[in-house]
This record gives sequence, C-alpha cells and structure tokens, in this order.
Amino acid sequence: MSGSKSEIRDSMRVDWDVPIPMDDGVVLRADLFRPVADGGYPVILSYGPYAKGLAFQEGYLSAWTRMIDSYPEVAEGSTNTYQSWELVDPEKWVPDGYACLRIDSRGAGRSPGYLDVWSPRETDDLCQCIEWAGTQAWSNGKVGINGISYYAMNQWTVAALQPPHLAALCIWEGSSDYYRELCRHGGILSDFYFSWYPRQVESVQHGVGERGAKSRVTGEYVAGPVTLPESELERSHADNPGEALSRPLIDDYYRARIADFSKISAPLLSAANWGGQGLHPRGNFEGYLRAGSQRKWLEVHGDTHFSHFYTNYGLGLQKRFFGHFLKGEDTGWDKQPKVQLNIRHPGEKFAVRDENEWPLARTQWTKFYLDLATLALTNEVPPENARRLAYDPAGDGITFLTAPLHDTMEITGPVAAKLLVSSASVDADLFLALRVFDPAGKEVVFVGTNDPRTPVGLGWLRASHRKTDPARSLPYRPWHTHDEEWPLTPGVPVEVDVEIWPTCIVVPPGYRIGLTVRGRDYEYDGTDLALPHAPYPMRGVGPFTHTHPEDRPPEVFGAIVTLHFSAAKAPYLLLPVIPAK
Repeated sequence: MSGSKSEIRDSMRVDWDVPIPMDDGVVLRADLFRPVADGGYPVILSYGPYAKGLAFQEGYLSAWTRMIDSYPEVAEGSTNTYQSWELVDPEKWVPDGYACLRIDSRGAGRSPGYLDVWSPRETDDLCQCIEWAGTQAWSNGKVGINGISYYAMNQWTVAALQPPHLAALCIWEGSSDYYRELCRHGGILSDFYFSWYPRQVESVQHGVGERGAKSRVTGEYVAGPVTLPESELERSHADNPGEALSRPLIDDYYRARIADFSKISAPLLSAANWGGQGLHPRGNFEGYLRAGSQRKWLEVHGDTHFSHFYTNYGLGLQKRFFGHFLKGEDTGWDKQPKVQLNIRHPGEKFAVRDENEWPLARTQWTKFYLDLATLALTNEVPPENARRLAYDPAGDGITFLTAPLHDTMEITGPVAAKLLVSSASVDADLFLALRVFDPAGKEVVFVGTNDPRTPVGLGWLRASHRKTDPARSLPYRPWHTHDEEWPLTPGVPVEVDVEIWPTCIVVPPGYRIGLTVRGRDYEYDGTDLALPHAPYPMRGVGPFTHTHPEDRPPEVFGAIVTLHFSAAKAPYLLLPVIPAK
C-alpha cells in the first residue's frame, strides 16, 4: 500500500492512511482529522471493521435518510463530507481543538491482517493504537474513545487493559457481554450475527478492493488497494457466526471476549437506549454497574440506534464529557448527575430526569401474578382454579393483562419473570414480551434502535439453560451461568427465572400492562413495515430474530409448552414500579 498523504480540507488538516505498526509487524491504517495549526490536541479515537472510507450516506442510506428527516440539525454546520457510520463527524469536533483518529481494524477496510472481530488480538491492537496516538507530536497525550455499537463494545475490553494514555470512554449503545447480548439471548442463538457479518464486515474485508465501494473523498477503494481472490479472503477471516452456532455454552472462546470489568479504571460515560432490544441496552447497564471506575456516568435515551449520538443533545453531552477529561475545561461536567434518564411516555415523548443510582433506590419491586384461568396479571395470588395452560410454540402464545390502570404507573428498571413450565419434548425456548395497550386495546410501541415498532421490553430463555448463579443473581435480574444444559423431562414442570432487559415506560390511567409468553420472536402485527433501503425486515425486533434450524430443531422446539400454577410456586412478573417524587 502506498504511504499516507496529507492535505488541508474544510479548515482541517487531514492525513489519509496513516500507518500504525503493531507488535507483530502488521501495519494498520488510519485517517486523522486535526486542526491546521501545529500543536498537541486531545484525541478522539475509534477502531473497528466498517471501513473508515465508506460514507455514511452510501453505506447506510436508510439510516442516514431516517436520521436527517427526523433531525435536520445533524446535517447543519457541516459539509457532511466525512460522515461515517457510528463515528463522530470531524467537522463538528476539529474546530473545538480535537484530533479525530479513525482506524480500520485488522483485516478490515485498508488494514491488512487476519480478521477476527472482538478477538483478544483486536483488543491488543486497540490498546497499542491508544498508546501510539498518545505519544504523537500532534497529541496532548490524552486519548478518548468514542463511537456507537462496535466502536463502543470494544471499549469495555480495551479499558480493562488500562493503557496509560486512555483518559476517557464514551460507550454509546455498546453491549458488554459477547455471549448473552450478541451471540445468544438466554442461550438461544441470535440470527443477528448471520445477517450483520456478511452485510457489514465481509463486504469491506481488506482485499475486497475493486469489488467494493470507493471513498467519495479520496477515490480510493475503501476495502484496500488490492483485490484478492475469494478463496484468499475466506482464509483471511474467522468464522465468527459459525463459532456462535457451534458453541451453545460459555467456554474460553466467549470468556476471552468479555471484559474483566473490575480492571476498568478510566472515566466513562455509558449511554444506553431503552429501545435497544436485542443487543444494546443490557450491556450499557451491566457495564456501568460492574466497571471499577470511580468516575462513571449512565445516560439513557430513546429513538434509533444512531440518531442521538449525532443530535445536538447527544453531541452536547459528549463534548461536555470529553472537554472535562481530555482538555480540563470547565464544561459543567462536575455537576453532571451520575444517572440521567430520558423517561419514556407513550407517543414517543421523553422527559429528562436526573437520578443518583441504578436501579433507582426508591423502586417498589412489585409482583404481578399470572392467572391461568382469566389470563389476568394481578397483585394477589390467584385462586388455584387453573393449574395448567398449554400453547403451541408456532403460534402467538399467551398474553396476560392487568386491569385498566386507575392511576399513572411508571416502570423504570430491570424486569424479571418466574414461570413454571413443561414441554412435550426435552427443551423449550421461552420468548417474553412486556407490552402496554391503550384503552382501545392497541399496543403502544416505540421507535427502537433497529426497528421502528419495538415493544416495551423483551426477554428470552432456553429452558435447559435455566441454571442460575446464586451469588450473582438478583430478584430483578437472574444471572444464568450458561455453562451446562439441564434437559427437561417431557411433561414435568420446572421453575425458570427469565431476565427481561431494563426498560422505562410511564403508563397512563386506562392503559393495560401485558406479558406475552410464546415460543417464537415477538412480532408487532405480523407485517413488515416498509422503509426505503431497509437491510432487513421490520416486524418488531429488527435483525434480532431466532430462527436458525440447527439451533432450534422443530422436533425439540416445536413441541407443545405448558405453563403451570401452584399456590406454593405462583408464577409472576416482577416490575420496577417508581413512585412519584
């Protein structure tokens, strides 16, 4: 590959394809955007596989169009020439005295090497990149990492290595548990890897070359200057989706991709999304709670996966955070509440509220029992007039509903359910949906990170993975070990604790709260929502479906499932009810 080149563009000094040598001789490539004047600047760094030269508007047209239509402010104050998926716009950071460094990860984009996403090798590379950036003449020695999703997820693992020049982390909608959030939900294989990997990673693998896209700025191929045979490309990347399929239990492969959170010491801002069902909300909450950092903050918002990272709201939050820790400026961050929540109301309405902790200390953990006779959710243990209720996993399952609420009820926090279930086979996959219905019986849904019609909350569990760790489990957040399988005896009920990922909704009077138990993925109404240029069907969970036939053979997971009741072990839904202040 030719060497880097430098030019002045749009009042920035831009260095293209800057070489960053790794300890094994591989040279990664990065683009650097910085002020024209010489000097040492704080660094906003990102490292990932999506090809630094691929324009947001070309690689992710559907997302770009939706974002700009909803938030025109994102496009204002910038030529938008350098917009890249899930990364900061340098035209909005460089004028404030930052250097923005975008690095193509090993084997992706214009960086050669063996591509193995979220691997320990990648984490080592990212650590070396941080130290490289912290010692350059144009750097002030303080490096912050910022970015969405992939560019957030690898922050947890690299922070645990404690690179000396790492000064701050902005972890925006990034999962923190490779097994529980990315690969397998409650032990059930997620289809996401199988759609995301070829679409967003293999398509820009280093060596795709002329078969891929060109940079709209430089005219160079975003996936490298050379075009390699398909057979060589195949040998040059790991089969990460295949590994997830072939490894149903947590082993050393997964453990190597999950951070030792206790070793994280850098200041961090963890930004979660209530509508991130399937990948993004859980990790931001769990990572925030488990990180060893003494200076850490949690922020939670709604809307799409990409919007608020770029809106004035999100941009302002990030700049106050990084201005404080990378530049030593008085940005008011010293007065930032430890927890800042955008409280969600029906109709896509949000109200910002400051809190001191997560979960909220004033939470009233409230049990709603499942009445198998009336399909009601009730605060009283129902009479034992129905002991079992069966459903077909291929159908819509069973929905339990509260009576119409007399008063407003806020639900904010982690959610859990305890069920008694049996199957006609040796296993069962449980899909739980926490839902809200208006007085007319219409479900209230929200714009989520990856689907515009997401329910209030989702949870999953494979019954054979019901084993929990008592030391780590909490009543509102069971911790499944996923280290051994406990098959069912057909027809014999077992007790299962199902984690439903954290959520927030203010339910008005007259509305009902519902819990649906079923044997397949939630769907809003069974129809696709037509969105221009959408890369996957939009039925309520976006790409986070669970349909792989090798993981869910129909002879096992197509068998009738039965819910059971006994007064001694009454099944219930545990909700975090928040009293008004």
